[in-house]
Amino acid sequence: MTKCNANTSSLPDFERETAESGQANSNRLPQNCHMKNIRNFCIIAHIDHGKSTLADRLIQACDGVSQRDLHEQMLDSMDIERERGITIKSNTMTLDYRGPDGQQYQLNLIDTPGHVDFSHEVRRSLMACEGALIVVDASQGVEAQTVANLYLAMEHGLELLPVINKIDLPSADIERAQEAIDAELGLDPFEAINVSAKLGTGIDDVLKGIVEKLPPPKGDPSAPLKALVFDAYFDKYRGVILQVRVMEGTVKPRDTIHFMHADRDFTVDELGYNQMKLVPKDKLSAGEVGYIVAGVKSVQDIEIGDTITLLNRQAEEPIPGYQEAKQVVFSSIYPMDTGEYVDLTKALDKLAINDAALTYEKDSSAALGFGFRCGFLGLLHLDVIQERLQREFDIGLVISAPSVKYKLTLKDGTALDVDNPSYWPDPMMIESCTEPYIKASILTPEEYVGPVMELCREHRSEQQTMNYLSAGRIEVTSEMPLGEVLFDFYGKLKMITRGYGSFDYEPIEYRKTDVVKVDILVNKEPVDTLSYLVHRDKARTRALHYCERLAEEIPRHQFKIPVQGAIGGTIIARSTIQPFRKDVTAKLYGGDVTRKKKLLEKQKKGKAKMKQFGNVNIPQKAFVAVLRTDQE
Repeated sequence: MTKCNANTSSLPDFERETAESGQANSNRLPQNCHMKNIRNFCIIAHIDHGKSTLADRLIQACDGVSQRDLHEQMLDSMDIERERGITIKSNTMTLDYRGPDGQQYQLNLIDTPGHVDFSHEVRRSLMACEGALIVVDASQGVEAQTVANLYLAMEHGLELLPVINKIDLPSADIERAQEAIDAELGLDPFEAINVSAKLGTGIDDVLKGIVEKLPPPKGDPSAPLKALVFDAYFDKYRGVILQVRVMEGTVKPRDTIHFMHADRDFTVDELGYNQMKLVPKDKLSAGEVGYIVAGVKSVQDIEIGDTITLLNRQAEEPIPGYQEAKQVVFSSIYPMDTGEYVDLTKALDKLAINDAALTYEKDSSAALGFGFRCGFLGLLHLDVIQERLQREFDIGLVISAPSVKYKLTLKDGTALDVDNPSYWPDPMMIESCTEPYIKASILTPEEYVGPVMELCREHRSEQQTMNYLSAGRIEVTSEMPLGEVLFDFYGKLKMITRGYGSFDYEPIEYRKTDVVKVDILVNKEPVDTLSYLVHRDKARTRALHYCERLAEEIPRHQFKIPVQGAIGGTIIARSTIQPFRKDVTAKLYGGDVTRKKKLLEKQKKGKAKMKQFGNVNIPQKAFVAVLRTDQE
C-alpha cells in the first residue's frame, strides 16, 4: 500500500516520491473506514487566493493522482476555469492519508467556488462538511468573499483552520495577515499554518492540522437514510451523477431512493467514491462522501440540495437548510445568424442538463428574430454561459442589456413581477414600483476610501458606513440597488483601487423606486431589443450613450436618420446620422439662380419621400457594439 510521506515539506520532495510510487492505487481505501478516521472538509477563500493550487498539493501529497496525470487545477474540469483561474463548479475528491499516529484516514475534500455568484454552491458544500480551511493571501490579506463565507461556515457550526498562503511572494507580509485573521476573522492567528501552495511548502502541516484539529463526522449507520445532494453533473453515458454526503443510515446498490423535496423515486445502479475517477463500492454509510448513479436523466429532474432517503424506510424530515438558487439577473440571448436558432436551442438544453440554476424561455425580437430570455445567478454566471455557448457550440450571440426583477403594483391593485422591458405596462397604470437592494461590503486599502465612497454615491448608495479592520485596511458597507452594480461597478472599483479592492454583497429587500422604460427609436421606429429599464435620474445618460454608439455603427443612407431615446412620448436624447449628399447643381454652368433653387427643392422633396418610405437596416454589429460597450 502506498502511503503519504508525513515529512514532505516541499514540492520537489513529494514530486520525487510520487514519481517513485508509480500510479496511484485508487482502490486502496478500506471498505469499512471507521467514522472517527473520516474528515470532511472544504477550502474557503476569496477568488484567486490559491484555493485550487492548495487542493492540487493536497491531492499530490496523498498520491491521489499519478505523476503522469498531474496538471494544474485538478478539480477544475472546465477550460474556462483554468484560463481565468477561478472555480465555477464544485468538485470532490476522496484522499487516503496515513497520519502521524500511524492510522489510515479518509479525507473528503469538497472544492467550492470563490465568486459571489455561486455562493449557493458554497452553502451546500458547507452543509456537507464538519471543518473548513480558511485560506488568506499573505500579500493581500483577508478579502470580502472570505469574510462572507466565514460567516456561512460559522452558521453551519464548522470548525475553522486558518491557512496563510503565498508566503513565497516578495510582497508577502505574514504578520499583517495574522493581524487580519485575528481582527477580521476572529480566529487564533497562532494556529494559522504558513504555506506556499505553489512550491509545496507546509503541505504536510496542513494535512496534520486537518486530522488533528478538524472533527470527525457524526451519524448512525443503522438509522433511516438521510443523504444530502450537494451537487450533480451530467454524464452522457450514465445520466446524472449525484454528489452526496450521507448524514444518517446506509445506502447500497439496487436500493430505491426517494427525493424528499422533488418527491421522485429512483433505483440506485452504482455508488462509490470520487478519486479523479469514479471508484465503485458496495455501500455508502453515515459520515461518507461519494457519488450515486440512479438513472436520473437531467439535473432539472431533481433539486440540488435535496435530501435522499430510502423509499421503504423514510426519514421523518429532510436535512434542514435547503434553499433554491434564485436568479437575480435576466437577459435575452439571440443567435447572430437566425439560422442558428435550432442550434442555440439544443445548446441551452445541454447546458441546462448540467446547470440547474440556468432558466430560459422563448423570446422574440422584431430586429433579431427568435431567441431566449434567460435567468442567471449574477453577471459572472451570465458571462460563463455566454462564453460556453460561443466556445463549445460555436454560436455567435447577441446579448441584451442585463436587468433585474422589479415588483409593480398597478392602480387596479394587480401585482406584477417584470424583468423584461417588453412587458413593462403603461406608466399611467403603475401605482408603485420597487427594486431589489443589496448590502454591499467593500474591503479597500485606506488611501482609496474617498474614491470608493464617491463611486458608491454615483451608484445611488444609501447608509454608507466605515469599519476599520486593521492597520491601513477599511471595510465600506453600503446599501444600494442591485441594478446599479450590473454594468460597470466592479470594473470601476478594481480600477480606482488598483486591483486591491474586493466586493461582496447579499440581497436584503425590495425598496420603492422611480424606474422608467427607455425606448430607442431609429428613424422614429422603436427597436425593441434595445429598450431597457433604468432609474429616471440615469435615463438620459444611458440613452445618450446608446444613441451615440448606434449613430457610429449604422451606415449612412440617402436620407437623414434620427436616433432617439424616449420615455413614453418625451425625447430625452438624440443623435443624427447625416445622409449621403449628391451635388445636383454640379451640371449647372450658368444662368439664373432660380434654376439652382428648383433643383435643390426637387432633391429635398425626393429625400423627404425616401425618408417616409425607406427602411433603415441596422447591422448585427451595431447591437453587439452598443450592448457590449454598455457592459464594460
